[in-house]
Amino acid sequence: MGSGIASHLSNAGVQVVLLDVVASTGSDRSAIARGAIERALRSSPPAFMHRDNAALITPGNLEDDLHLLADVDWIAEAIVERLDVKRAIYRTLDAVRRPGSFVSSNTSTLPLSLLVEGLPEAFRRDFCITHFFNPVRYMRLLELVAGADTRPEVIDTLARFCDVALGKGVVVCRDTPGFLGNRVGVFALQAGLIEAAAQGLTVEQADAIMGRPMGIPRTGVFGLYDLIGIDLMQDVVRSLELPLPASDPFHDVARGIPTVAALVDAGRTGNKTGAGFYRTRVVDGDDLREAVDLDSLRYRPARREQPAAALAGERLGLRALVEFPDRGGRFAWRVLARTLSYAAGLIPEVADTPLPVDEAMKLGYSWSRGPFEMLDELGPAWFRERLARDALPVPAALAAVGNGTFYRVRDARIEQLSSAGGYVPLTRAPGVVRLGDLQRTRTRVLGNDVASLWDIGDGVACVEFHSKANALSPESMTVLAEAVQRAVREFAALLVHNDAAHFSVGFDLGYALNCIRRAAWSELDGALRDFQHTCRSLSTAPIPVIGAPSGLGLGGGFEVLVHCDALQVHSNITLGLVETSVGVVPSGGGCKAMLQRWCDGAAHADAAQAGALAVFDLIGAARTALSPQQARPLRLLRDRDRVSMNRDRLLADGKALALELARGYAPPPPPRFIALGREGLGAMNRVLDELVRKNIALPHDVSVSRQLARVLCGGDAPRGATLDEDRMLALEREAFLTLAAMPATVARIEHMLSTGRTLRN
Repeated sequence: MGSGIASHLSNAGVQVVLLDVVASTGSDRSAIARGAIERALRSSPPAFMHRDNAALITPGNLEDDLHLLADVDWIAEAIVERLDVKRAIYRTLDAVRRPGSFVSSNTSTLPLSLLVEGLPEAFRRDFCITHFFNPVRYMRLLELVAGADTRPEVIDTLARFCDVALGKGVVVCRDTPGFLGNRVGVFALQAGLIEAAAQGLTVEQADAIMGRPMGIPRTGVFGLYDLIGIDLMQDVVRSLELPLPASDPFHDVARGIPTVAALVDAGRTGNKTGAGFYRTRVVDGDDLREAVDLDSLRYRPARREQPAAALAGERLGLRALVEFPDRGGRFAWRVLARTLSYAAGLIPEVADTPLPVDEAMKLGYSWSRGPFEMLDELGPAWFRERLARDALPVPAALAAVGNGTFYRVRDARIEQLSSAGGYVPLTRAPGVVRLGDLQRTRTRVLGNDVASLWDIGDGVACVEFHSKANALSPESMTVLAEAVQRAVREFAALLVHNDAAHFSVGFDLGYALNCIRRAAWSELDGALRDFQHTCRSLSTAPIPVIGAPSGLGLGGGFEVLVHCDALQVHSNITLGLVETSVGVVPSGGGCKAMLQRWCDGAAHADAAQAGALAVFDLIGAARTALSPQQARPLRLLRDRDRVSMNRDRLLADGKALALELARGYAPPPPPRFIALGREGLGAMNRVLDELVRKNIALPHDVSVSRQLARVLCGGDAPRGATLDEDRMLALEREAFLTLAAMPATVARIEHMLSTGRTLRN
């Protein structure tokens, strides 16, 4: 955790001192801290947004380098979870730190009141808990806990800094065991283990149900146990159980199932050892995923199955999931009955309102809905009645809500039920705006099942994709095209943004495959033409269009973004044109747009060829950038594009950028392109021949790359000829359709749709 926090502080441009114990061997006494930085540089997913950020971290040790702390503003302790060791280090730190500097502990198991017991008042006034979740760069939750003596300035300053500079969703918690995220999250995992065994489900069945149908990441319960580490989860459960009173329902689930201890005893503790509830073996050159039998502990081939209850839940919602008449439905009900009741029973111990609990689960465990949002979907009165029917206790908060809901909309604002009685406004930090909040208080301007247009105020409209993974279909582009036309008539600017995990994974491969199988080439060509026309309308509109993406912005999703006037991107954005990995070339204007970026200002073919070769490598290798820092050298982002560290600030920041550009806005002039002719094709073919010689490019890679080269070189036009945008777009479509007719492309698309992985053929 220490190196994770240090890495992410460096991502924010902050100078960091990383101190660890003195190395017991070798001449480098700071080898442990230096090694932690090296491991962070090799970590997957990457801890650093760019390798150069590591230069901002100064490694040292706790004996020779304590003097380096004399000038720092914030000392974040992340050492072993032992009270005596932590208190000892605090006394050491207090002797060298600058008066008024902040000190925090990254703990979720030790109460703050015990951590500072016996320490000077001045230290207690500067001390708090900052509980980061791992991996620090990607997990959005930061639980911030004040003590009885903590100065308000400490909490206010760290809350603002961790929100804006580090991009964290800051939840201020009370000093209670496990705070919020782990108190509910670990309970839910334990309930999942117990009920899966009780209902006789396989680990795959339980994970399929306790995953997307519940709005929980697809790792489910057993997959998440493997990811965290089964032995570590045992420790976490024990640490939470110890301080809780005997009456707390956590004790009922803390026992878990015998399989957990058996796996730990066998050294099968999850992903870090290569085996846990799941493992992967190489059989005849292929990866074979296996799952453990909960009774025998023997492994068998894992089955890709979707229980009927899970399918019902995904189609029809939570009520259909928990009412489904089989053991999958019973499992879902028992898990949610336990978990949601437990969360409701924590009010008012951990918070006076539902929002902190819901935010902790969404930001710390990546649930799409918090416990109280789930209760509102199920209906609190229905849930309460079913608890009573099953002879289960009804928490006071569930009784207090009556026939209402925990959240409601009144007078165009969202309110939440308070334990003090009645409803209070739902408020967020200044500058934090979520599209989902606005949607609850406003009427959609236009849309269909996969995309919508919203008025977000101040003369700005926002178009939102909301299909599965936000794959872009003809229906998506219909709304986008209509949104541009409506925005031109009625608004000053247009934003393209959504609250989903990913902006867009690209063009709908399922739709493309359906057209290919039916040999519906005219339909596919028409869909590509409409896609291109809609993307181009973003760049030719007389008002500014701003893209505000987070998560994945790949393939066709990036082609939408690349036609925007400017981007306001989240710091963890992943961008790239990846179409070659499924056997086609970008055909929504992506080839054209990247060629324009790399060849802008070139006066003749020789000057343009260097840029075109860079685009050939970028698109041909399906290169992606995993951060804005990686994206700028690839020209996937430009100087005018901006970055928001906090995902919840994208909407407000993007809107501000749109209004800024709206003043005196004029669309850019139409682009022109220089054909590279045979000489350009020859240069690209030489690059491709070298990749073949090195066994990097396989047979279908060659076919795809030759079509890409033809597009980038201007087709059959002679070297030096000037081509307009229409001709370049036509070349993209021709290349796509040529490749789509090849069996090798069909095989790649089918493999991607069925496995989520690239087929090399």
